[in-house]
Amino acid sequence: MDKFIIQGGIPLSGEITPSGNKNAALPLLAACILTTEPVILHNLPEINDVKAMRDLLESIGVEVTHLSNHSWEIHANEVHCSNLDPELCTKFRASILLAGPVIARTGELQLPPPGGDVIGRRRLDTHILALEALGVKTTYKKENKIFEFTTSKLVGTEILLDEASVTATENAVMAAVLAEGETIIRNAASEPHVQEVCQFLNILGAKITQLGSNTLHIQGVSNLDGGEFTVGPDYLEVISYVGAAVVTGGEITIRQAGPEYLGMISQVFQRLGVSWEVRGEDLFVPSEQKKVIKPDFRGAIPEISVMPWPSFPSDLMSIAIVVATQSAGNVLFHDWMYEGRMYFTDKLTSMGAQIVLCDPHRCIVNGPSELFSGNVDSPDIRAGLALVLAALAAKGESVIRNVAQIDRGYERIDEKLRSLGANIIREN
Repeated sequence: MDKFIIQGGIPLSGEITPSGNKNAALPLLAACILTTEPVILHNLPEINDVKAMRDLLESIGVEVTHLSNHSWEIHANEVHCSNLDPELCTKFRASILLAGPVIARTGELQLPPPGGDVIGRRRLDTHILALEALGVKTTYKKENKIFEFTTSKLVGTEILLDEASVTATENAVMAAVLAEGETIIRNAASEPHVQEVCQFLNILGAKITQLGSNTLHIQGVSNLDGGEFTVGPDYLEVISYVGAAVVTGGEITIRQAGPEYLGMISQVFQRLGVSWEVRGEDLFVPSEQKKVIKPDFRGAIPEISVMPWPSFPSDLMSIAIVVATQSAGNVLFHDWMYEGRMYFTDKLTSMGAQIVLCDPHRCIVNGPSELFSGNVDSPDIRAGLALVLAALAAKGESVIRNVAQIDRGYERIDEKLRSLGANIIREN
Protein backbone atom coordinates (compact mmCIF):
# COMPACT_ATOMS: atom_id res chain seq x y z
CA MET A 1 0.00 0.00 0.00
CA ASP A 2 1.51 3.33 -1.08
CA LYS A 3 2.00 6.20 1.33
CA PHE A 4 3.12 9.83 1.11
CA ILE A 5 5.91 11.13 3.33
CA ILE A 6 5.68 14.92 3.59
CA GLN A 7 8.01 17.46 5.16
CA GLY A 8 5.74 20.41 5.88
CA GLY A 9 6.25 24.12 6.28
CA ILE A 10 7.56 24.86 2.78
CA PRO A 11 5.78 27.67 0.85
CA LEU A 12 4.74 26.52 -2.62
CA SER A 13 5.65 28.52 -5.72
CA GLY A 14 5.50 28.19 -9.48
CA GLU A 15 2.95 27.24 -12.11
CA ILE A 16 0.68 24.23 -12.42
CA THR A 17 -1.95 23.00 -14.90
CA PRO A 18 -4.88 20.90 -13.64
CA SER A 19 -5.87 17.62 -15.25
CA GLY A 20 -9.19 17.00 -16.95
CA ASN A 21 -12.29 16.83 -14.79
CA LYS A 22 -12.71 13.32 -13.40
CA ASN A 23 -16.42 13.87 -12.87
CA ALA A 24 -16.79 14.70 -16.55
CA ALA A 25 -14.43 12.02 -17.88
CA LEU A 26 -16.35 9.11 -16.31
CA PRO A 27 -19.82 9.90 -17.75
CA LEU A 28 -18.23 10.91 -21.07
CA LEU A 29 -16.64 7.47 -21.34
CA ALA A 30 -19.97 5.85 -20.48
CA ALA A 31 -21.76 8.02 -23.06
CA CYS A 32 -19.51 6.62 -25.82
CA ILE A 33 -21.60 3.42 -25.55
CA LEU A 34 -24.51 5.29 -27.17
CA THR A 35 -22.93 5.33 -30.64
CA THR A 36 -21.57 2.59 -32.88
CA GLU A 37 -19.11 5.08 -34.38
CA PRO A 38 -15.59 5.81 -33.03
CA VAL A 39 -15.22 8.67 -30.54
CA ILE A 40 -12.02 10.43 -29.48
CA LEU A 41 -11.73 11.99 -26.03
CA HIS A 42 -8.85 14.31 -25.11
CA ASN A 43 -7.52 15.51 -21.74
CA LEU A 44 -8.69 12.42 -19.88
CA PRO A 45 -7.07 12.31 -16.42
CA GLU A 46 -4.78 9.33 -15.90
CA ILE A 47 -6.33 8.27 -12.60
CA ASN A 48 -7.49 4.97 -11.15
CA ASP A 49 -11.22 5.63 -11.54
CA VAL A 50 -10.82 6.41 -15.25
CA LYS A 51 -8.75 3.25 -15.70
CA ALA A 52 -11.47 1.28 -13.91
CA MET A 53 -14.07 2.70 -16.29
CA ARG A 54 -11.90 1.66 -19.25
CA ASP A 55 -11.70 -1.88 -17.85
CA LEU A 56 -15.46 -1.94 -17.36
CA LEU A 57 -16.11 -0.77 -20.94
CA GLU A 58 -13.73 -3.36 -22.34
CA SER A 59 -15.45 -6.07 -20.30
CA ILE A 60 -18.69 -5.49 -22.26
CA GLY A 61 -17.02 -5.44 -25.67
CA VAL A 62 -16.08 -1.79 -26.16
CA GLU A 63 -12.75 -1.19 -27.90
CA VAL A 64 -10.55 1.39 -26.15
CA THR A 65 -7.37 2.52 -27.88
CA HIS A 66 -4.72 4.66 -26.19
CA LEU A 67 -3.75 7.30 -28.78
CA SER A 68 -1.41 9.44 -26.70
CA ASN A 69 -1.12 10.82 -23.18
CA HIS A 70 -4.65 11.67 -22.06
CA SER A 71 -6.28 10.87 -25.45
CA TRP A 72 -8.27 7.70 -26.13
CA GLU A 73 -10.40 6.39 -28.98
CA ILE A 74 -13.52 4.56 -27.85
CA HIS A 75 -15.43 2.37 -30.30
CA ALA A 76 -18.61 0.70 -29.04
CA ASN A 77 -19.48 -1.05 -32.30
CA GLU A 78 -20.61 -4.09 -30.35
CA VAL A 79 -21.91 -4.06 -26.79
CA HIS A 80 -22.75 -7.37 -25.20
CA CYS A 81 -24.91 -7.18 -22.11
CA SER A 82 -24.03 -9.43 -19.23
CA ASN A 83 -23.64 -9.49 -15.51
CA LEU A 84 -20.94 -6.84 -15.09
CA ASP A 85 -17.83 -7.82 -13.17
CA PRO A 86 -18.67 -7.21 -9.48
CA GLU A 87 -15.02 -6.59 -8.61
CA LEU A 88 -14.80 -3.79 -11.20
CA CYS A 89 -18.13 -2.27 -10.20
CA THR A 90 -17.28 -2.12 -6.51
CA LYS A 91 -14.06 -0.21 -7.22
CA PHE A 92 -15.87 3.05 -7.91
CA ARG A 93 -19.25 4.77 -7.75
CA ALA A 94 -19.35 5.65 -11.46
CA SER A 95 -20.12 2.08 -12.53
CA ILE A 96 -23.78 3.10 -12.11
CA LEU A 97 -23.29 5.39 -15.14
CA LEU A 98 -23.41 2.38 -17.45
CA ALA A 99 -27.10 1.86 -16.68
CA GLY A 100 -28.50 4.59 -18.95
CA PRO A 101 -26.32 4.07 -22.04
CA VAL A 102 -26.21 0.24 -21.97
CA ILE A 103 -29.99 0.02 -21.56
CA ALA A 104 -30.44 2.51 -24.40
CA ARG A 105 -28.21 0.39 -26.66
CA THR A 106 -29.20 -3.15 -25.69
CA GLY A 107 -32.43 -2.98 -23.67
CA GLU A 108 -30.97 -4.83 -20.70
CA LEU A 109 -28.26 -4.77 -18.06
CA GLN A 110 -27.31 -6.66 -14.93
CA LEU A 111 -25.40 -4.38 -12.57
CA PRO A 112 -23.80 -5.18 -9.19
CA PRO A 113 -24.07 -2.40 -6.60
CA PRO A 114 -21.48 0.32 -7.24
CA GLY A 115 -18.66 1.15 -4.82
CA GLY A 116 -16.94 4.49 -4.22
CA ASP A 117 -16.11 6.75 -1.29
CA VAL A 118 -17.58 5.85 2.10
CA ILE A 119 -18.90 9.31 2.98
CA GLY A 120 -22.42 8.35 3.94
CA ARG A 121 -25.60 6.95 2.47
CA ARG A 122 -25.61 7.25 -1.33
CA ARG A 123 -28.96 6.09 -2.66
CA LEU A 124 -29.70 4.78 -6.15
CA ASP A 125 -33.43 5.47 -6.05
CA THR A 126 -33.21 8.63 -8.16
CA HIS A 127 -31.46 6.73 -10.96
CA ILE A 128 -33.98 3.89 -10.87
CA LEU A 129 -37.06 6.13 -10.76
CA ALA A 130 -35.80 8.18 -13.73
CA LEU A 131 -35.09 5.08 -15.81
CA GLU A 132 -38.44 3.53 -14.88
CA ALA A 133 -40.18 6.70 -16.05
CA LEU A 134 -38.60 6.12 -19.48
CA GLY A 135 -39.95 2.57 -19.63
CA VAL A 136 -37.31 0.49 -17.85
CA LYS A 137 -38.29 -2.38 -15.57
CA THR A 138 -36.00 -2.73 -12.56
CA THR A 139 -35.57 -5.77 -10.33
CA TYR A 140 -33.17 -6.18 -7.41
CA LYS A 141 -32.14 -9.79 -6.82
CA LYS A 142 -31.22 -10.02 -3.15
CA GLU A 143 -29.70 -13.50 -3.41
CA ASN A 144 -26.81 -12.30 -5.61
CA LYS A 145 -27.12 -8.55 -5.05
CA ILE A 146 -27.73 -7.66 -8.69
CA PHE A 147 -29.80 -4.88 -10.23
CA GLU A 148 -31.52 -6.17 -13.36
CA PHE A 149 -32.73 -3.60 -15.92
CA THR A 150 -34.84 -4.50 -18.96
CA THR A 151 -36.92 -2.59 -21.53
CA SER A 152 -38.51 -3.24 -24.88
CA LYS A 153 -38.50 0.46 -25.81
CA LEU A 154 -37.53 3.74 -24.19
CA VAL A 155 -40.22 6.41 -24.49
CA GLY A 156 -39.72 10.08 -23.70
CA THR A 157 -41.63 11.55 -20.79
CA GLU A 158 -41.49 14.27 -18.15
CA ILE A 159 -39.22 13.37 -15.23
CA LEU A 160 -39.08 15.21 -11.91
CA LEU A 161 -35.96 14.03 -10.10
CA ASP A 162 -36.53 13.67 -6.35
CA GLU A 163 -33.06 15.16 -5.79
CA ALA A 164 -30.69 17.09 -8.05
CA SER A 165 -28.32 14.13 -8.34
CA VAL A 166 -25.44 14.59 -10.78
CA THR A 167 -25.08 10.97 -11.84
CA ALA A 168 -28.84 10.37 -11.92
CA THR A 169 -29.21 13.38 -14.22
CA GLU A 170 -26.47 12.02 -16.46
CA ASN A 171 -28.04 8.56 -16.54
CA ALA A 172 -31.44 10.00 -17.42
CA VAL A 173 -29.95 12.18 -20.15
CA MET A 174 -28.00 9.31 -21.69
CA ALA A 175 -31.06 7.09 -21.78
CA ALA A 176 -33.34 9.85 -23.08
CA VAL A 177 -31.23 10.82 -26.10
CA LEU A 178 -32.13 7.51 -27.79
CA ALA A 179 -35.71 7.38 -26.46
CA GLU A 180 -38.72 7.88 -28.68
CA GLY A 181 -40.13 11.40 -28.42
CA GLU A 182 -39.35 14.27 -26.06
CA THR A 183 -38.09 14.03 -22.49
CA ILE A 184 -38.11 16.91 -20.00
CA ILE A 185 -35.96 16.47 -16.90
CA ARG A 186 -36.83 18.82 -14.05
CA ASN A 187 -34.71 19.41 -10.95
CA ALA A 188 -31.73 18.33 -13.05
CA ALA A 189 -28.21 18.85 -11.76
CA SER A 190 -26.36 21.62 -13.60
CA GLU A 191 -22.71 21.10 -12.58
CA PRO A 192 -20.03 21.83 -15.21
CA HIS A 193 -19.52 18.12 -15.82
CA VAL A 194 -23.24 17.60 -16.50
CA GLN A 195 -23.05 20.44 -19.02
CA GLU A 196 -20.01 18.84 -20.65
CA VAL A 197 -21.84 15.52 -21.09
CA CYS A 198 -24.73 17.34 -22.77
CA GLN A 199 -22.36 19.33 -25.00
CA PHE A 200 -20.59 16.11 -26.01
CA LEU A 201 -23.83 14.32 -26.83
CA ASN A 202 -24.98 17.26 -28.94
CA ILE A 203 -21.73 17.03 -30.92
CA LEU A 204 -22.64 13.40 -31.61
CA GLY A 205 -26.08 14.43 -32.86
CA ALA A 206 -28.27 14.51 -29.75
CA LYS A 207 -30.84 17.28 -29.33
CA ILE A 208 -30.49 18.62 -25.80
CA THR A 209 -31.44 22.20 -24.97
CA GLN A 210 -31.38 24.52 -21.93
CA LEU A 211 -27.92 23.30 -20.89
CA GLY A 212 -26.77 24.71 -17.56
CA SER A 213 -30.33 25.05 -16.25
CA ASN A 214 -32.28 22.78 -13.91
CA THR A 215 -34.73 21.85 -16.67
CA LEU A 216 -33.33 19.91 -19.62
CA HIS A 217 -35.28 19.29 -22.83
CA ILE A 218 -34.24 16.27 -24.89
CA GLN A 219 -35.67 15.30 -28.26
CA GLY A 220 -34.84 11.66 -28.83
CA VAL A 221 -32.97 10.58 -31.97
CA SER A 222 -32.62 7.17 -33.60
CA ASN A 223 -28.83 7.07 -33.49
CA LEU A 224 -25.72 9.09 -32.71
CA ASP A 225 -22.60 9.71 -34.81
CA GLY A 226 -18.93 9.71 -33.88
CA GLY A 227 -17.05 12.80 -32.76
CA GLU A 228 -14.24 14.36 -30.79
CA PHE A 229 -14.28 16.18 -27.45
CA THR A 230 -11.84 17.69 -24.95
CA VAL A 231 -12.53 17.30 -21.23
CA GLY A 232 -12.47 20.59 -19.33
CA PRO A 233 -10.27 21.37 -16.32
CA ASP A 234 -11.06 19.83 -12.93
CA TYR A 235 -12.21 22.73 -10.76
CA LEU A 236 -11.86 20.53 -7.67
CA GLU A 237 -8.18 20.07 -8.43
CA VAL A 238 -7.85 23.81 -9.12
CA ILE A 239 -9.19 24.68 -5.68
CA SER A 240 -7.01 21.99 -4.11
CA TYR A 241 -3.97 23.88 -5.42
CA VAL A 242 -5.42 27.15 -4.14
CA GLY A 243 -5.71 25.55 -0.70
CA ALA A 244 -2.16 24.15 -0.88
CA ALA A 245 -0.76 27.59 -1.69
CA VAL A 246 -2.74 29.33 1.06
CA VAL A 247 -1.94 26.94 3.92
CA THR A 248 1.79 27.00 3.09
CA GLY A 249 1.95 30.78 2.56
CA GLY A 250 2.92 30.20 -1.05
CA GLU A 251 2.28 31.98 -4.33
CA ILE A 252 1.30 30.07 -7.46
CA THR A 253 -0.31 30.44 -10.87
CA ILE A 254 -2.81 27.84 -12.03
CA ARG A 255 -2.94 27.67 -15.83
CA GLN A 256 -6.14 26.93 -17.78
CA ALA A 257 -8.16 26.88 -14.58
CA GLY A 258 -11.66 27.44 -16.02
CA PRO A 259 -12.46 30.49 -13.86
CA GLU A 260 -15.98 30.84 -15.31
CA TYR A 261 -17.12 28.05 -12.97
CA LEU A 262 -15.60 29.40 -9.76
CA GLY A 263 -18.00 32.23 -8.83
CA MET A 264 -19.68 30.82 -5.72
CA ILE A 265 -16.52 28.96 -4.69
CA SER A 266 -14.67 32.29 -4.77
CA GLN A 267 -17.32 33.87 -2.51
CA VAL A 268 -16.97 31.08 0.04
CA PHE A 269 -13.18 31.32 0.14
CA GLN A 270 -13.43 35.09 0.53
CA ARG A 271 -15.41 34.39 3.73
CA LEU A 272 -12.31 32.50 4.88
CA GLY A 273 -10.06 35.45 4.02
CA VAL A 274 -8.71 33.87 0.83
CA SER A 275 -8.76 35.42 -2.63
CA TRP A 276 -7.21 34.98 -6.06
CA GLU A 277 -6.86 36.97 -9.26
CA VAL A 278 -8.34 35.86 -12.56
CA ARG A 279 -5.92 36.48 -15.41
CA GLY A 280 -7.61 35.31 -18.58
CA GLU A 281 -8.03 31.56 -18.17
CA ASP A 282 -5.47 31.45 -15.33
CA LEU A 283 -5.69 31.97 -11.57
CA PHE A 284 -2.99 33.78 -9.62
CA VAL A 285 -2.92 32.96 -5.90
CA PRO A 286 -0.82 35.58 -4.05
CA SER A 287 1.14 34.86 -0.90
CA GLU A 288 -0.42 37.84 0.86
CA GLN A 289 -3.82 36.68 2.14
CA LYS A 290 -6.04 38.17 4.83
CA LYS A 291 -6.85 34.75 6.32
CA VAL A 292 -9.46 36.26 8.61
CA ILE A 293 -12.92 34.69 8.68
CA LYS A 294 -15.60 37.25 7.89
CA PRO A 295 -18.50 37.00 10.37
CA ASP A 296 -22.12 37.42 9.38
CA PHE A 297 -23.75 40.79 9.97
CA ARG A 298 -24.17 41.55 13.70
CA GLY A 299 -21.15 39.35 14.36
CA ALA A 300 -22.78 35.92 14.10
CA ILE A 301 -20.61 32.91 13.25
CA PRO A 302 -20.79 32.37 9.48
CA GLU A 303 -22.07 29.10 8.09
CA ILE A 304 -20.63 27.45 4.99
CA SER A 305 -23.17 24.96 3.72
CA VAL A 306 -23.11 22.77 0.64
CA MET A 307 -25.88 23.22 -1.90
CA PRO A 308 -26.59 22.05 -5.46
CA TRP A 309 -24.70 23.84 -8.22
CA PRO A 310 -24.07 26.72 -8.72
CA SER A 311 -23.70 26.89 -4.93
CA PHE A 312 -20.79 25.45 -2.95
CA PRO A 313 -20.10 21.78 -3.83
CA SER A 314 -19.82 19.05 -1.21
CA ASP A 315 -16.58 17.75 -2.72
CA LEU A 316 -14.77 20.95 -1.65
CA MET A 317 -15.89 20.86 1.98
CA SER A 318 -12.80 18.97 3.19
CA ILE A 319 -10.42 21.43 1.48
CA ALA A 320 -12.28 24.43 2.89
CA ILE A 321 -12.11 23.00 6.43
CA VAL A 322 -8.31 22.70 6.27
CA VAL A 323 -8.02 26.25 4.91
CA ALA A 324 -10.23 27.48 7.76
CA THR A 325 -7.82 26.01 10.33
CA GLN A 326 -5.29 28.60 9.11
CA SER A 327 -7.67 31.57 9.19
CA ALA A 328 -8.48 33.67 12.25
CA GLY A 329 -12.00 33.27 13.61
CA ASN A 330 -14.83 30.76 13.91
CA VAL A 331 -16.85 29.20 11.13
CA LEU A 332 -19.55 26.50 11.00
CA PHE A 333 -19.38 23.94 8.17
CA HIS A 334 -22.56 22.06 7.27
CA ASP A 335 -22.76 19.17 4.79
CA TRP A 336 -26.35 17.95 4.94
CA MET A 337 -25.77 15.58 2.02
CA TYR A 338 -23.29 13.08 3.47
CA GLU A 339 -23.16 12.04 7.11
CA GLY A 340 -19.59 10.73 6.75
CA ARG A 341 -18.00 13.82 5.22
CA MET A 342 -16.87 15.28 8.56
CA TYR A 343 -15.39 12.16 10.12
CA PHE A 344 -11.89 12.94 8.87
CA THR A 345 -11.76 15.98 11.17
CA ASP A 346 -10.57 13.79 14.05
CA LYS A 347 -7.34 13.33 12.07
CA LEU A 348 -6.99 17.11 11.81
CA THR A 349 -7.52 17.55 15.54
CA SER A 350 -4.79 14.97 16.17
CA MET A 351 -2.51 17.31 14.17
CA GLY A 352 -3.43 20.33 16.30
CA ALA A 353 -6.54 21.75 14.62
CA GLN A 354 -9.26 23.17 16.86
CA ILE A 355 -12.42 21.59 15.51
CA VAL A 356 -15.66 20.68 17.28
CA LEU A 357 -17.68 17.96 15.57
CA CYS A 358 -21.25 18.98 16.39
CA ASP A 359 -22.90 15.99 14.71
CA PRO A 360 -22.20 13.85 11.61
CA HIS A 361 -23.14 16.77 9.33
CA ARG A 362 -21.66 19.81 11.09
CA CYS A 363 -18.41 21.02 12.59
CA ILE A 364 -17.06 24.30 13.92
CA VAL A 365 -13.50 25.35 13.13
CA ASN A 366 -11.69 27.80 15.42
CA GLY A 367 -8.56 29.19 13.80
CA PRO A 368 -5.79 29.79 13.29
CA SER A 369 -4.16 26.61 14.59
CA GLU A 370 -0.54 25.61 14.39
CA LEU A 371 -0.54 22.17 12.81
CA PHE A 372 1.94 19.47 13.70
CA SER A 373 3.05 16.38 11.85
CA GLY A 374 1.04 13.19 12.07
CA ASN A 375 0.58 9.68 10.71
CA VAL A 376 -2.91 9.32 9.26
CA ASP A 377 -4.91 7.23 6.79
CA SER A 378 -6.72 8.66 3.78
CA PRO A 379 -10.42 7.75 4.18
CA ASP A 380 -11.60 8.95 0.75
CA ILE A 381 -10.48 11.04 -2.23
CA ARG A 382 -11.30 14.53 -0.96
CA ALA A 383 -10.51 14.00 2.73
CA GLY A 384 -7.26 12.33 1.69
CA LEU A 385 -6.17 15.37 -0.31
CA ALA A 386 -7.25 17.64 2.55
CA LEU A 387 -4.93 15.69 4.86
CA VAL A 388 -2.12 16.18 2.34
CA LEU A 389 -2.75 19.94 2.59
CA ALA A 390 -2.65 19.74 6.40
CA ALA A 391 0.68 17.89 6.20
CA LEU A 392 2.08 20.52 3.84
CA ALA A 393 1.18 23.20 6.40
CA ALA A 394 2.39 21.26 9.45
CA LYS A 395 5.79 21.35 11.08
CA GLY A 396 7.82 18.17 10.72
CA GLU A 397 7.36 14.92 8.83
CA SER A 398 3.88 13.51 8.22
CA VAL A 399 2.85 10.19 6.72
CA ILE A 400 -0.38 9.81 4.72
CA ARG A 401 -1.30 6.16 4.20
CA ASN A 402 -3.83 4.56 1.84
CA VAL A 403 -3.05 7.09 -0.90
CA ALA A 404 -4.69 4.80 -3.46
CA GLN A 405 -7.86 6.62 -2.43
CA ILE A 406 -6.30 9.94 -3.48
CA ASP A 407 -5.04 8.40 -6.73
CA ARG A 408 -8.63 7.63 -7.65
CA GLY A 409 -9.27 11.34 -8.17
CA TYR A 410 -5.92 13.13 -8.55
CA GLU A 411 -3.40 12.42 -11.29
CA ARG A 412 0.22 12.18 -10.07
CA ILE A 413 -0.58 14.64 -7.29
CA ASP A 414 2.75 14.02 -5.54
CA GLU A 415 4.69 14.85 -8.73
CA LYS A 416 2.63 17.97 -9.32
CA LEU A 417 3.13 19.22 -5.77
CA ARG A 418 6.87 18.55 -6.04
CA SER A 419 6.93 20.75 -9.16
CA LEU A 420 5.70 23.56 -6.87
CA GLY A 421 8.46 22.92 -4.35
CA ALA A 422 6.69 20.58 -1.92
CA ASN A 423 8.81 17.98 -0.12
CA ILE A 424 6.62 14.95 -0.77
CA ILE A 425 7.69 11.45 -1.73
CA ARG A 426 5.75 8.28 -2.45
CA GLU A 427 6.78 5.02 -0.83
CA ASN A 428 5.37 1.57 -1.40
